[in-house]
Amino acid sequence: MAAPVEQQYVDPEVSRRKFDRQVADFRALERDYQAKGWFLVDATFPDVFVVMAARQVSPPALVTGVLIDYTNYDVRPPSVRLADPFTREPYRTGQLPTTLRRSTGKIHSITPDGRPVMEAETLMQGYSPDSLPFLCLPGVREYHDHPGHSGDAWELHRAAGAGTLVRLLEVIHTYGVAPVAGWQVQFNPRVGFDPGVPPL
Repeated sequence: MAAPVEQQYVDPEVSRRKFDRQVADFRALERDYQAKGWFLVDATFPDVFVVMAARQVSPPALVTGVLIDYTNYDVRPPSVRLADPFTREPYRTGQLPTTLRRSTGKIHSITPDGRPVMEAETLMQGYSPDSLPFLCLPGVREYHDHPGHSGDAWELHRAAGAGTLVRLLEVIHTYGVAPVAGWQVQFNPRVGFDPGVPPL
């Protein structure tokens, strides 16, 4: 199912000025953000496309693209999707390279050697492997449109900068990119008998 398309009903010049401010705030510190692995690839109203890399692994890895739609901003919060860094196609739930895991601060279990394993929740929410996942976070359009969050209006978060470009990227980096500790290679070993030398 394709993502719903938001029609612009706010004066486009108003939304565009606020969009330009978001981009300008990023550009002001762009070298610092690039050092963290954030690369602003395109900013054409109302969309911003950023790719994020994990520079802490060797070789460095492009982890995800981030597609942010500022249509009707800031009467409406921005839409946020994780997307393929090369095609910009939003990931389906089953394709997500990261689910943005955040510790709840609670202990889930204790390992045999006595170490606590912390409970974690995922900020990327989807209903099935083929569904379009959303970032479950105040300041994100899909969060505030969800009926389960009807009591948590966008207006309660707007003034605190919840939908700003840098803040959204900071959240995605903190929970989706910074924790990447290395490459993981999985093999599927097959076990069978060595047939040996065939008898006469």
